[in-house]
Amino acid sequence: MIEFFKAILHIDTYISQFIDSYGFLTYFILFFIIFLETGFVVTPFLPGDSLLFAAGAFAAKGDFNIFLLWILLISASILGDNINYYIGRKIGKRLAESRFVRVEYLLRAEGFYEKYGGKAIIVGKFMPIVRTFVPFVAGIGKMNYPRFLSRNIAGAFIWITLFLVLGYFFGNIQFVKENFSIVTIGIIAISFLPVVYTFIQEKMKSKK
Repeated sequence: MIEFFKAILHIDTYISQFIDSYGFLTYFILFFIIFLETGFVVTPFLPGDSLLFAAGAFAAKGDFNIFLLWILLISASILGDNINYYIGRKIGKRLAESRFVRVEYLLRAEGFYEKYGGKAIIVGKFMPIVRTFVPFVAGIGKMNYPRFLSRNIAGAFIWITLFLVLGYFFGNIQFVKENFSIVTIGIIAISFLPVVYTFIQEKMKSKK
């Protein structure tokens, strides 16, 4: 577990190693990570925001074609959410009762979905863990598929574009390069703020 967190904090180093070892195949490694992070409720721990930021920074250096990367990662996010939705729709209730799904994450996503409705698919993209569970909950609730798909596409477009662009333009600033671990922690912390805010709100409501 410690090694995993080290990998998250030094994700720029690992992407550099992937590029050196696998070259063009690194595109598909990143595709696969985003697909897993959004597509399966058992993998919410995989990097999302920090991975996109770092990938954008490497694209600015010429290691990736930014447009190809953008298309692939948007596709990975859309496909992942669709898989997650259909898993929720077909076997979601049974899976939710198993030991493979963290109940507290599921309940938090259900509350988030109830609060924001269809917008939860878009807003949830910017919230680690929640973005993995919201499509699953939408599937369990049998949300109208065309409605889900339109918000899924919009959310993927905004999320991927924002973090790739931030990485592309700011990832190679000297301070950021020299303190990438601190920047990664900052990105993760900011990403979790809406989750913490929602959790505090629910706690305060339950005490009234």
